[in-house]
Amino acid sequence: MALIRFRPFPQTLDVSRELTDIQGQMNRLFDNFLGQPTASMERVWAPAVDMYETKSEVVLAAELPGLSEKDIRLSITGDLLTIQGERQGGNEVQDASHYRRERWYGKFERALPLPVAVEASQVKATYRDGVLTVRLPKVEAIKPKEIKIDVA
Repeated sequence: MALIRFRPFPQTLDVSRELTDIQGQMNRLFDNFLGQPTASMERVWAPAVDMYETKSEVVLAAELPGLSEKDIRLSITGDLLTIQGERQGGNEVQDASHYRRERWYGKFERALPLPVAVEASQVKATYRDGVLTVRLPKVEAIKPKEIKIDVA
């Protein structure tokens, strides 16, 4: 008995062309779903953010190069810190063919849940060299308190 290799598709040009078209459609579908815009879509971006906690506060640092402090809005609602803004630009060169366009422009919004309760009235934000730093003091009840141990 001879072994026959299973071939689900015959070796024709029409089938390989159809598979290439299906692959192209799937690539476009995943690119759109994962945020790689097509020419007809508006580009969407979100700034990179670092957040850490010290004994007395929660500190957030967001990269926002090319913005002025007037372009950035901060708000706290409950345990959610929201950063909003808009980076203008993208059309500085007229009548040119672009080889690359990797910088992102447009509106952005990041809503970040805070890990602990903070004093919303004492939040301080500074913006320097394209980095927004937000210092959120913890509520007094959450700050660790040292307890002295008496020797008997």
